[in-house]
Amino acid sequence: MKLGSRTFAPRPFTTVLTIVMLAALVSLGRWQLRRADQKRALYDAFDKGADATLAIDRQTAPLPRYQHIEAQGNYDESRQILIDNMVNADGRAGYFVITPFALAGGGWLLVNRGWVPVGANRAVVPSVEVSGEARTVRGRADHLPSAGIRLGQPAALRPPFPAVANFPVHEEIERLLHETSWARAADLVLLDADQPDGFVRQWQAPGLPPLRHVAYAVQWFGLALALSIIYLATNLRRPKP
Repeated sequence: MKLGSRTFAPRPFTTVLTIVMLAALVSLGRWQLRRADQKRALYDAFDKGADATLAIDRQTAPLPRYQHIEAQGNYDESRQILIDNMVNADGRAGYFVITPFALAGGGWLLVNRGWVPVGANRAVVPSVEVSGEARTVRGRADHLPSAGIRLGQPAALRPPFPAVANFPVHEEIERLLHETSWARAADLVLLDADQPDGFVRQWQAPGLPPLRHVAYAVQWFGLALALSIIYLATNLRRPKP
């Protein structure tokens, strides 16, 4: 194919390789745009969750993630769980303190009272005592933290308390506590920062912000454009004399 004074003569192997790489780069860019949409919806849900506070009990239907709620009852200080490998905003390792909350009308709710740092060594668990007096807790409905990839079957949770766990699922906690009557409204409550008997609480929607994913998408599309230019430039040849 002649283009001006030059001839466009790509080799078949180079053409096939370029098409495959272009398809991969464009797919990665589109995936990042989809991730940006998902994160935007998640961040919007986090912002809207504080618009109204709903009082819940054991019979309350499941609520949207990050809905602000309140519940009456008391903490069970004797059967707490520490979720290991939690990192705070400064990059320090620590635990999330998960405390069972006995609802006033019956049933149970898990409350995340915040983050505590790891001590001098992991053989010494932090002190997470809390009063069992009647109270009202307020926070956001959420899920238990989950691992990106769950490798193998984790060891069963066992006393003594506080029990240390790596990304437990709700069913494992139910078996540990020997409780079957749980609130349906939320798997977990993120205790508000202004509530007493909590630890470090810097709650936000998880993961990278939407704009970061858009930036990654632009990078992938930019690489696809650069590859296209390189392909065209290297396959335009001057005609032989």
